[in-house]
Amino acid sequence: MMEMVERNEALAVLEEHLAGAVIGQGRVAIVAGTVGIGKTELLRALAERVVDLGALAVVASGTRAERDLPLGLLSQLLRDAPLPDEERERALTLCHEGARGALADLSGDDVGQIDAQIMDALCTVLLELSERYPLAIVVDDVHLADRASLIFLAYLARRARFAQLLTVFSYSEFDRSAETSLHADLLRSPDGIRIRLTPLSQDGVRAMAAGYVGTEDAERFATEWYSLSGGNPLLVKGLLDDHATATAVEGGSPAEMAVGDGYGSAVVACLQRGEPRMLEVGRGLAVLSDPDHVGRLMDIDNSTVSRVIRQLTTAGVLRSGRYRHSAAREAVLAGLDEPTLAELHRRAAKLAYERGAAARVVAEHVLGAGGIGEPWALVVLEDAARQALREGAVEQSIAYLELARQECRDETRRNAIMTTLLRAEWRINPALSWNLLSQLSTGMSRGELRGHDAVVLAKALLWHGSFGDVEEVFERLAASDELDEPETVAELAISRPWVRSTYPSFRERLPRLSVRPTAAVSTVPATRRLNAVTVLAEVLEHGTVPDVVGSVEQILRGTRLDEMSLDTVECSLLALTYAGHAEQAAPWCDMFVEEAHRRRAPSRQARLAAVRSEIAFRLGDLPGAAEHARMALEIMPPSSWGVAVGGPLSSLILAATAMGRDDEVRERLDQPVPRAMFQTRYGLAYLSARGRYSLVTGHAQLALRDFTRCGELMGEWALDAPGLVPWRLDVAEARLALGKTDQAAALIEEQLGRSAEHPRVRGVALRLLAATSLPRHRPMLLRQSADLLQNSGDRYQLSRSLAALTNAFEALGESRRAGMINGRARSLARECQAPLGGRANGRAPAAGPVGVGAAGGPASLLSDAERRVAALAAVGHSNREIAEKLFVTLSTVEQHLTRTYRKLQVTSRADLPSILEVGRPVEA
Repeated sequence: MMEMVERNEALAVLEEHLAGAVIGQGRVAIVAGTVGIGKTELLRALAERVVDLGALAVVASGTRAERDLPLGLLSQLLRDAPLPDEERERALTLCHEGARGALADLSGDDVGQIDAQIMDALCTVLLELSERYPLAIVVDDVHLADRASLIFLAYLARRARFAQLLTVFSYSEFDRSAETSLHADLLRSPDGIRIRLTPLSQDGVRAMAAGYVGTEDAERFATEWYSLSGGNPLLVKGLLDDHATATAVEGGSPAEMAVGDGYGSAVVACLQRGEPRMLEVGRGLAVLSDPDHVGRLMDIDNSTVSRVIRQLTTAGVLRSGRYRHSAAREAVLAGLDEPTLAELHRRAAKLAYERGAAARVVAEHVLGAGGIGEPWALVVLEDAARQALREGAVEQSIAYLELARQECRDETRRNAIMTTLLRAEWRINPALSWNLLSQLSTGMSRGELRGHDAVVLAKALLWHGSFGDVEEVFERLAASDELDEPETVAELAISRPWVRSTYPSFRERLPRLSVRPTAAVSTVPATRRLNAVTVLAEVLEHGTVPDVVGSVEQILRGTRLDEMSLDTVECSLLALTYAGHAEQAAPWCDMFVEEAHRRRAPSRQARLAAVRSEIAFRLGDLPGAAEHARMALEIMPPSSWGVAVGGPLSSLILAATAMGRDDEVRERLDQPVPRAMFQTRYGLAYLSARGRYSLVTGHAQLALRDFTRCGELMGEWALDAPGLVPWRLDVAEARLALGKTDQAAALIEEQLGRSAEHPRVRGVALRLLAATSLPRHRPMLLRQSADLLQNSGDRYQLSRSLAALTNAFEALGESRRAGMINGRARSLARECQAPLGGRANGRAPAAGPVGVGAAGGPASLLSDAERRVAALAAVGHSNREIAEKLFVTLSTVEQHLTRTYRKLQVTSRADLPSILEVGRPVEA
């Protein structure tokens, strides 16, 4: 039997005593142990063996429901005994008469006593029966029996010494009522034995598990199961049930140990089977998680609490006075009704606050209580929210702040709380903030919003393109008396270069400062923010700045994605990228993307993915640029991006256009974008991307219009940086397509004069200049172009220049040199999944993209989302891990896999690696 692991020795002892009873040597045995330790299974195994050993079993079980029913357990024994009908009826009549007598004596000192003659008569019934058939009277959970039945059993045990009778009782050491005269009297007899069951060893857990789930899974998880159960078979069984459930859901053995309802239910069962105080203490520990103060919380004396904790520790439920897993705590709390749970949390909050517990500890209880109306609770909630934001627990921070907003009665303070809430919600999804923006705008109009909070409001309104509201905020801020407050001055000092580089049409509308920006900030994080946005603004205005790499890396070395630093990271990475140092920006960006994932901050991961897409495009990694942009738009849908949607959309359009994926480009261009976007930096990139698609699809005049408008805005805003958008080259290429070579050449020369420190832009310019030159001059210009692009790291533009150089040598009759260069050009084009030589002037691509999703390949049947899920599943990630990596629900993962299996005609993830074409790592 699976349940009999490490119990065979105890069973053998009981069988030996039963054999003695069969030959007239009456014996008594008590099986003791904690709840769930296997007492019931041991007695059941004995009862099943009784007939084989020449006896009959008479069984009964103590229950809490019958504890106050005199002779209730004895009635069970009489009904189970193999008595003739007349004898059974006579015995039950005596039993009922004894019960009535015991009930009539409830006012006396010996509550539950039965008449001695009735007791003797009932005892004689069983003893006479044992003369006809050797008996094994087996009573489980005797500690739950009524007192009258316990007295009878003790009396029977004393008279059974020379009868063919084995009496076996099990009792739980959890229940103090088991410490009665029953087993004390029995153990005083030389014929009485006591068997104490102990928890399973780790090998025992492994053996038990092997009987349920097989040897392989038992070997994998035995150590963890033992750690969570303490060797208690009931808890082990709960974990095995959870494992079976997870195996059924995932279609195979789970990658990690599953802990869920099975384990939680087993823990609750342990609490319910002990003395009444045990469940109360268990609930107190679930609420407070502090054994030293559970007594005060539950109004139970400390000695009782200590005893119960020792018992629960012995049973494997607790370790060091606490539950071994959160699933246990959650299961215990689930048994409480809402008012009771709220009241316990209210009392726990006060206890935690009085003893000086950490803000988040107290705040959790305030949250569980739904608010407690104490002035100190508001301070605790705000402190806890800020701490949670620093630690990346964004959802928890939002919960604290929402409750703080409800509890706060001061309007100015409530608006400050809402500003912090705005920042917290922004980390998950900026679209969540619409209601807050409306309330904060109302607070601003009433003069209830503090200066630095007003700046935060203005930045949020800018993101959503609510430019009219932004102007009102700036006007009210300029007219307020808070422009001298240090926090307000610092926020304005940092916001000025940020607005100048991102929302340049508002660059003159921010209130003026009376001090220099560097004198306005006084903390290290604020200084980093100021330095980062200042470097970005200078790069966009001047093309580059001295030692931009060193300056930016110094900023990034001390920066982590805490409450306020995303702007620091984003501006620093973009400054490197627009200054022509995308290769240096890439590893930094990857590091922060991973940190955003660890901190479970979807909007930050999406915004960094958009930056990573820009970096990838400038390195010629077209598939990577498209993938990062798609991920940015999946993690955070376009409706949440506000005017910033132009960032990821532009990168995706540019990359997909270069790879010849016109259907995807048309779908993206059909998506509506905010009109306000064209008053921002994001609009510049979008105009360039849209114009590029028009150009390669044969609409040069439309392209020229977008390119020209982009250039006009960049000049008007003084953001004429070649690393942002080299609009002169775009216009030149459009004019070349229209046959206006001289105009194109003039623009190219002008761009070359402005791009001395941008090898990528100069490389592209020289390729275009070659197209305006005489055939004999082209090889020299194209070789220079290729050298510059090689140094810049842009493989896509390099492939285009090498393809043009191949054509130039062919035109001059130098086929040998052309052949040598053509091989490298083709190899680079295949890496970029782009047509050889690129696309221009409406010509169809010379060759389709290859690799993941290649035409004819199985993976081409899948959508991008399905391919990402399938690739992660193919390398061994569980459904839950995939959901966490891609920030989607578990249900979404399961649906993608179901469709993937159907499309690829496979039945499980085990078949994926052999048919899924993975041409590059899947980004998470």
